[in-house]
Amino acid sequence: MTKIYNVFIVDDDEAVRDSLRMMLKAAGCNVTVFSSADEFLSVCKDNTLGCLILDVNMPGMNGPALQEELNRRGSRLPIIFLTGQGSIPLSVRTLKAGAMDFLTKPVDGTELLNCVKLALDKCVELQEQAFESQFIAKRLAALTGREKEVMTLIIKGLTSKEVAVRLGISFRTVENHRAQVMQKTGASNMLELAHLVSHSRESLLPR
Repeated sequence: MTKIYNVFIVDDDEAVRDSLRMMLKAAGCNVTVFSSADEFLSVCKDNTLGCLILDVNMPGMNGPALQEELNRRGSRLPIIFLTGQGSIPLSVRTLKAGAMDFLTKPVDGTELLNCVKLALDKCVELQEQAFESQFIAKRLAALTGREKEVMTLIIKGLTSKEVAVRLGISFRTVENHRAQVMQKTGASNMLELAHLVSHSRESLLPR
């Protein structure tokens, strides 16, 4: 299906778990099943990859509550909800909270497999974005305080002379800091530098 084959199923109905597990294994996925949200949380780590097929109504912590907890932990696991008693307000709420899809039992096998493929592709995309954000953050962290000040001003469009006046330093000093900024960040021009800084800021926003 894709580069990541881990599919996690959380459903309190054993027959549903077994049916889904057989279907997904036949499609080439590595499948792990859990009978409750608490059981899944006991083994789920921040770096757990794959996708989650999640029942809505379960004893104890239900599906939407598990979704909230995973979001709180910063999990990047795409979620596909399954329910036998769905409602439009509930489906809207879970989709707004980041769910990939909201399907009704009994689910069509082809439809579910298509959703799983999209969810696994999304996980790969999110993982690549996380690696890129970490790489950018590492490069920006190498800048000194003064270099960050110079960088902030030059990506706003100020010239080196204007930056020198603003910071009360010489033009040559600004040019030296500017060269260091470009070297440490690996940016080849101002547009690329501005993109790096913007991407770094976006990565700090809540998902």
